[in-house]
Amino acid sequence: MMKCRIRIAGHLDSSWQSWFDDLEIIQEEQGTTLLKGVLPDQAALYGVLLKLNNLGLLLYMLEVNESTIHLD
Repeated sequence: MMKCRIRIAGHLDSSWQSWFDDLEIIQEEQGTTLLKGVLPDQAALYGVLLKLNNLGLLLYMLEVNESTIHLD
């Protein structure tokens, strides 16, 4: 699992929520949007980044923290 924080230029409307899986869309005061949440793997992260690119959105920041989850 990967905890992700992605900041993009402009405000992304919450109507795009279904496009970005389990990432929460947060509109920030400084005119940016923060997508944050947990993705299952790097392939899912790549999919999100590809969607942002296809929408022509400018990426400001990408922060990823991989964590190990033990299932008993």
